[in-house]
Amino acid sequence: MDTVRETNDEQAELWNGAGGQGWLQAAELIDQVLRPIEGLLVEAAVAGSPAASASPRRVLDVGCGTGGVTRTLARTLGAGSHCVGADISEPMIAAARAQAEREGGQVSFLHADAQSHPFEPGGFDLIISRFGVMFFDDFGRAFGNLRRAAAEDAELRFVVWRGMAENPFMTTAERAAAPLLPELPARDPDAPGQFALADADRLRRLLAEGGWTGIDIQPADVACALPERELVRYLTLLGPVGRALQEADDQLRAKVIEAVRPAFDPFVHGTEVRFTAACWLVAARAAGAPAGTGV
Repeated sequence: MDTVRETNDEQAELWNGAGGQGWLQAAELIDQVLRPIEGLLVEAAVAGSPAASASPRRVLDVGCGTGGVTRTLARTLGAGSHCVGADISEPMIAAARAQAEREGGQVSFLHADAQSHPFEPGGFDLIISRFGVMFFDDFGRAFGNLRRAAAEDAELRFVVWRGMAENPFMTTAERAAAPLLPELPARDPDAPGQFALADADRLRRLLAEGGWTGIDIQPADVACALPERELVRYLTLLGPVGRALQEADDQLRAKVIEAVRPAFDPFVHGTEVRFTAACWLVAARAAGAPAGTGV
């Protein structure tokens, strides 16, 4: 049975509304762009400790979106394991379930706020997330709730963005569109959102307060790309600009595209748009692991 306790109301509204609709329309493209990061995360999730080779495995994918990473990890782990994807967005969970029905495999999907959902205590021996844990509005509570869902000696593996200055591609559209879209919200690095966990010291503290040990935070600079022909669709569906354009008239939309598209020229190389995703690759344990050697 699905349970969403709307403690994170702002994010629930976003991802069940404009944010979720934009992501749904671009889901296949997003998975394509982020596939190198998916590979990095899956590799980290299945390696690195004796527990990683244990089977069967009970896996939770936090902020799973339309379930691409969940399904990839399930295929990688193989028979005997089961992967559960959880997301606050009902439309994205519906899409994930529909794809899972078509593909089959040992996966299921839960419409839930992982910050507060009453997961079975100790029910998972691996918890992962690709850019899904930055949107909690109470990180201490969220990481504590995931810790309670983790079995003894369970592993936590996730990827989050580093800072805005290191990820110029991610803010190019809003910088270029700002004169035309004065209502665009200012980025608050401490608020729930893309760069909420960019500060490694803060991230380490939040994980420790949530009961995680053996915390290891490593920088990862990942080369990503998308077809140049998809760039306009990408920038008009995603992020603050994409959400603003969902409510814009045709004239304003055309003006924004005219202003924003040239701002991406430094990233265009022939038929490809290339950028570096500056991320943190994070590992932690539910108990019994030595302190990490990362940042």
